[in-house]
Amino acid sequence: MILASAGLPEGVTVGGVFAVVLPIALVTLLLRAFPFWFLKLLKGSPFVGLLGLMMPVGVMVVLVIYTLFSQVDAPGGLVASLLGVAVTLLLHWWKRDSGLSILGGTIFYMILVNLVF
Repeated sequence: MILASAGLPEGVTVGGVFAVVLPIALVTLLLRAFPFWFLKLLKGSPFVGLLGLMMPVGVMVVLVIYTLFSQVDAPGGLVASLLGVAVTLLLHWWKRDSGLSILGGTIFYMILVNLVF
């Protein structure tokens, strides 16, 4: 076969490549689709409603804590990070706009790190 002689290592056939790639592709597709199929079964469940309410907050808390702990040795250190978080929280409390809060806190942090500390 022309494809077999065009770049495949010795002993590897096109049929062998397909025999490996097709099952991997099928398993990947099924693993990605399974949560959506499963969620249809649980639609309206109080547990899924609770997860939908609590997960975004939990994920954000984990990200903030991870970020703060990793900033100890960074330029500006923990002080710049905590001030950036405070500005983000104040902007969100004031305007209730996630985009503005994130952008404003990030800009404030970058100014602190690059111009102040």
